[in-house]
Parts: sequence; structure tokens; C-alpha cells
Amino acid sequence: MGAAGRQPRAVIASKVDSAADMTTTINWRMVRAVILLPGNALVIIPLIILWASAATAYTHRFSVPTEFSFWIAVILILFGLTLGIATSRLFLKFGEGTPAPWDPPKKLVIRGPYRYVRNPMISSVLISLTAEAIYFQSWPLLVWMGTFLLANLIYFPLVEERGLAARFGKDYKLYQANVPRWLPRLTPWSGHR
Repeated sequence: MGAAGRQPRAVIASKVDSAADMTTTINWRMVRAVILLPGNALVIIPLIILWASAATAYTHRFSVPTEFSFWIAVILILFGLTLGIATSRLFLKFGEGTPAPWDPPKKLVIRGPYRYVRNPMISSVLISLTAEAIYFQSWPLLVWMGTFLLANLIYFPLVEERGLAARFGKDYKLYQANVPRWLPRLTPWSGHR
């Protein structure tokens, strides 16, 4: 300790550097999770589907701004991406983790959209996939959205929710009993924070 009980500048600077490093680390954790999870579901797999169906009867056709479908797709993609970003930020800030199963939140997040529905991140991906199917006017992309939905309808009750109950115990059980898995409540649940 320096004069009058103050810490030397070098110690203060190293604490600031450590906090900055932690923020950078957390952001890179989220970037990796986003690239690997929704990045694949929303970009890589749809691109492969569009490429594979290009010379078939199911080839895609872009919507244009003069078509109603274009604007529906724009509204849906903006809503889906906004919801996905907002929920990811809540995981980082309040859950101290990411949506990735290998780096899950350390704390149960029941804020924002999570007060209405238990899986708003998956909802954001489904909304965005629907927007892509509408924009590209692609039945194969719509089938991919249905496949993604079906996989999550199976995965969440069998794996994800069991893991959350094991990690967060009675808090998660109470949350699970009051907030629906897929279809949002009309009013936010305020029983726990």
C-alpha cells in the first residue's frame, strides 16, 4: 500500500487491465458460441440448402421490395435478430455464460424475454429461419426450419431442461412451472429474479 492507504498505481493499472481482459474473453466466448450455433443454423446450413436445391424444382427465388413477402421477411428477420442479440446479452451480463452447452450460464437468467418464454433464443432462430424461407421463397428452407424445430422439441425436454434442473434446482423448477417453454405468456412472470 502507498501513502495514506492508497494502492500503488501499478497495482491499480493491473486490476484495470485484468478487467479489460475479462471483458474481451467474455466477448470472444460469445462470438465462438454464436458462430458455431446460430451461425450454422442461420447461415451455413441455409446456404448449403440453397446451393443444393438451385438446379431442382425447389430452386429459390429472391423476394423483391415490391412484393409483400419481402417486407414480411424483413420484419421477421429484424425481430428475430433483435431478440437473439438481446437474449445473448442477458446471458453474458446476468448469467455469466453463453448459449453454448460447453459454456453455459452460471446463473439462472429470468429477465427480459425470459420472463415470458423459457427459450427465446430458439424462438429467435425459428423466426429468422422463417424469414429466410419467405425471403428466398424456398420450400427446402422451410423444411429446414421445421427440422430445427423438431430437433429442439425433442432436445429441450430430454436434455437441456434436465441439465438446468440439475444446475439450478428449485429455482429452475419454479421457473419451469410458471413460464412456458415455447409460446410466450401474455404478462411477464415476476416470481423470481
